[in-house]
Amino acid sequence: MYQMSYAETLEDSSEDRRGQERELFSLVIAQLQAAKESGIKSSEAAQALTSVHRLWSILIDDLGSPDNALPAVLRADLISIGIWCVKQADLLRSGNSDDFESLIEINGLVRDGLG
Repeated sequence: MYQMSYAETLEDSSEDRRGQERELFSLVIAQLQAAKESGIKSSEAAQALTSVHRLWSILIDDLGSPDNALPAVLRADLISIGIWCVKQADLLRSGNSDDFESLIEINGLVRDGLG
């Protein structure tokens, strides 16, 4: 259900890209909400945490590219947020946290900032 490839979203125009990124964030947030309800040891949690890693790894790579047109300060801020999200996902995966809510909230703020 949530198996949309990020690369697939980049095939359309740059105008559509922002909406597609928003959709990807919505999918990841839905997965995180399902994981929160199902528990840290659930398959929903494993899927959600993998999705967080995939999404932010791709975004961090793109934001670090000199070809990225966003202002440098915004790119740096988003990279910092992405690193935090990946670290939080790692804490959840390792059992050192059960705080899905922070990941849900931060990803929601980023999604809402897209447009």
